[in-house]
Amino acid sequence: MANRKNIMTRYFFVILLLGMVGIAIVVKAGIIMFGERQYWQDVAVRFVKENIIIKPSRGNILSADGSMMASSLPEYRIYMDFKAGGTGKDTLLMNHLNEISAGLHNIFPDKSTAQFKAHLLKGRRNGARNYLIYPDRISYIQYKEVKRLPVFNLNKYKGGFHEQIYNRRKKPFGSLAARTLGDIYADTARGAINGIELAFDSVLRGRDGIIHRQKVKNQYLDITDIPPMDGCDVVSTIDVDMQDICEKALVDKLVQINAGEGVAVLMEVATGEVKAIVNMAKGKDGKYRETKNGAISDMIEPGSTFKTASIMVALEDGVIGPADGVDTGNGVMMMHGRTMRDHNWRRGGNQYLTVPQILMLSSNIGVSYLIDKHYGKNPDKFVEGLHRMSLNEPLRLQIPGEGKPNIRRPKDGRWSKTALPWMSIGYETQIPPINTLAFYNAIANKGKMVRPKFVKAIARNGGIVKEFPTEVINPSICSERTLHQIQAMLEQVVGKGLAKPAGSSQFPVAGKTGTAQISQGAAGYKSGTVNYLVSFCGYFPADDPKYSCIVAIQKPGLPASGGLMAGSVFGRIAERVYAKNLVLDIRNAMDTTGLIAPGVKAGELTEAKRVLDDLDITARIDFKSKKDKEVWGSTHSYPDAVALHAKETCKNKEVPRVIGMGAKDAVYLLESKGLKVRLSGTGSVCKQSIPQGSRIRTGQTIWIELN
Repeated sequence: MANRKNIMTRYFFVILLLGMVGIAIVVKAGIIMFGERQYWQDVAVRFVKENIIIKPSRGNILSADGSMMASSLPEYRIYMDFKAGGTGKDTLLMNHLNEISAGLHNIFPDKSTAQFKAHLLKGRRNGARNYLIYPDRISYIQYKEVKRLPVFNLNKYKGGFHEQIYNRRKKPFGSLAARTLGDIYADTARGAINGIELAFDSVLRGRDGIIHRQKVKNQYLDITDIPPMDGCDVVSTIDVDMQDICEKALVDKLVQINAGEGVAVLMEVATGEVKAIVNMAKGKDGKYRETKNGAISDMIEPGSTFKTASIMVALEDGVIGPADGVDTGNGVMMMHGRTMRDHNWRRGGNQYLTVPQILMLSSNIGVSYLIDKHYGKNPDKFVEGLHRMSLNEPLRLQIPGEGKPNIRRPKDGRWSKTALPWMSIGYETQIPPINTLAFYNAIANKGKMVRPKFVKAIARNGGIVKEFPTEVINPSICSERTLHQIQAMLEQVVGKGLAKPAGSSQFPVAGKTGTAQISQGAAGYKSGTVNYLVSFCGYFPADDPKYSCIVAIQKPGLPASGGLMAGSVFGRIAERVYAKNLVLDIRNAMDTTGLIAPGVKAGELTEAKRVLDDLDITARIDFKSKKDKEVWGSTHSYPDAVALHAKETCKNKEVPRVIGMGAKDAVYLLESKGLKVRLSGTGSVCKQSIPQGSRIRTGQTIWIELN
């Protein structure tokens, strides 16, 4: 019994020991697989000789004038392996710990030197192999500064410092055209999500490269088999200034009327290039942002902007003329047992209206009566007229997500006698806003309908690889006679009709307002359950069209006016875009008694003098220009000249004064002294964080504010 008891005790301890070893193996495997995964992958890359994929840089998306609208910038997470390099590295780390902690604090001021020191000591005590030094991703500039610190500047297998690289997509202009530009997944291997990024993903992505590792004289070298090919740049049609004009005009109105969402699209008439596209929706926090590309995807009833197409069909078929008219009575008319009303029926209606007046005053009764009278017995003929104008065709845009127009025909079924009159005024039909714009653009473009274009070229290294020409959808949507009649009517709509807020005193505008009820699900169009779509679509200048534009806003409840709400946004956009492209001779603003001397910022004076000389503006100087020698100083503008005063900037080891300088000169001068510059604002420097004359510490950061 004693021997058996002794055997069982030993057996228990053996089992316990084996169990603990097993648990330790599982735990260690988990740590290696997850906690130290990146480290061991790096070790594998160091020794494995198999093919290694090298990712290329993703191409940029540029604006029409070459400004950067979307670009890939590297970001880093920085780690420390406290077991790398052995005891020698550990001793080196402890000897320089104070210097490293102070250096990290200078680079990341949000954490103190003591915090960094305590954090690093904690990682050292735990013997961590993949210890995160700083919680946030850092920029390339910050990464390079960290790499200069002691120990961190060693090879990662000796010093232990290593990084994980992320390729983040950044948009320098923020929300401008954000939804049209599109997004990509954080994991770039998964590609793009939407917009131009998705449509041109294969072009932007580039081609992977392949390298292998080869041992040469006891060192492993990276040998390139196939070099990676960086992605091409995509040149969009977006004009940053016009995009900004459209976004501000639309958002201001959305805020003013407490609208739910709105879109605005500005297009060049002759080419179809979309110069600006805005899609704003109100979030739960009350702020407006782009959440979808509603301008191309929203399937909505266009409302009264569709009346132009209805009148065009009737004019083209010759069943009506500009001199014809309709007695709209008091603004209420029964049509096949259903009540049709004009917008002013409570004020007694419009009485008798001619065809141009019907469009000017946007009479529902006038349009629906004419269409029902001439096409009631053969409604398919009316729909065929819409098809002739390509209103039913999808645009096949360059970017994904577009909606397909839904224009019903009698043969499709579910057709009633009321379908035609209500279709003629923009109901029972769904058309994306950009399709409506393409139609009005065709009216402005002498009847030629062109495909809206978002990308005009593919470029590589500054050279054009491929251009996208203007594509014609329909060479002529109607006869020349009908076109001239409609153009004249649309000018009257703005000049004398309901769309006066869309007009301008500087140039003629043509277009049509729209106001439509939007059904809210099963509740239909019952009072209190509807939103309204207020819109305006047109072009300017009407006598020589350059741009077409649509503004469509969805808002809850009344009041709702396409002219006052959407039309006023259109007018603001039109005037600012027109002013942007207006070039006047400066001599017309000059009197005969003096010259105009421009304001000149302080800074490098020899460059300022060269520019003034080229402009034939007198420069008064108190210094002698020497080749390849900089002269720094201040300026003062007089009515007939600009005075340039040279001043000593400061001794080599002292911070210079940059107040009054432009950003370019200020950054150059400060960085030439060994300072790191951070700036904010635009204009000339009004503040600098380190006073003039302070002693310079190399690598020190100075903040400058421009105003």
